[in-house]
Amino acid sequence: MNSSWVKNAISEINADYQRSADTHLIRLTLPGFAGIQLYLKDESTHPTGSLKHRLARSLFLYGLCNGWINEGTTIIESSSGSTAVSEAYFARLLGLPFIAVMPACTAKRKIEQIEFYGGRCHFVESACEIYAASEMLARELNGHYMDQFTYAERATDWRGNNNIADSIFRQMQNEPHPVPAHIVMSAGTGGTSATIGRYIRCQGYDTRLMVVDPQNSVFLDYCSSAIPPCAAPVGSKIEGIGRPRVEPSFIPDVVDEMLRVPDAASVATAHWLETQLGVRSGHRPGPICGARYSWPRGCGRPGKPAPSLPCCATAASVTWTPTTTPDG
Repeated sequence: MNSSWVKNAISEINADYQRSADTHLIRLTLPGFAGIQLYLKDESTHPTGSLKHRLARSLFLYGLCNGWINEGTTIIESSSGSTAVSEAYFARLLGLPFIAVMPACTAKRKIEQIEFYGGRCHFVESACEIYAASEMLARELNGHYMDQFTYAERATDWRGNNNIADSIFRQMQNEPHPVPAHIVMSAGTGGTSATIGRYIRCQGYDTRLMVVDPQNSVFLDYCSSAIPPCAAPVGSKIEGIGRPRVEPSFIPDVVDEMLRVPDAASVATAHWLETQLGVRSGHRPGPICGARYSWPRGCGRPGKPAPSLPCCATAASVTWTPTTTPDG
């Protein structure tokens, strides 16, 4: 191993981190919900515009510190786009070849971003095929398969170190209710829900974690039965969240509640949010804001701590919201 190259690579990533500001926490006023404060965590303001920028940084540091990534190592990742965009960015920063394995239906804009950062895309027909194809490429090229679905929950330091949970709670410090009653998020790898859930418990907060799941995803079924379901025949239509199999990084024991949000509600919610924030919104946030309107009436009553939603934004600026009324 070229230890001087590894040291320099780690220094490059840390320097890039120091040049980057934290992402915004946006307070959104909800008509008809007097006394309820909703916050959206906009991860689109990372250098790559990708909500997986923090994860990509952690995965590179994890690979470097474990001796898996060295000078000239080809990096392979299975991704629906967002993680691959940020990993392509860090691969270019370190001068490493990068290949993203993704479904052929991946958004053209994400493909263009990966190629902009010097990455190459390897397409498969189904989301279920990305794992085997990534492993095969890693063997053939003697490269390193990042495998975000396995390592997301362990590569991120959930105790602090500017992870997304630490960022949310620091930014809430001067709000009327600095400790939110709920944090609502969606799961892709499961790594972020593991980070937030562990952080809440480590800090002793009373905040409850809700994870929403789109159609054609198996996370909710797994939490309901505690038995890993067979892989779904098709993947989620809400790009970047929901999986056709239970990923190793998904830790159900740190999740307090799960909710299924129909795809139509997710899409409508994202369009609604665009009218509220004045920025273009992807569909990924839709399930999260949609979930907020589906909660029982007892959640977030006036006088109770206000719910907080970390809303991750895509490269185009994201947001989320509802399609159902408070009465359903």
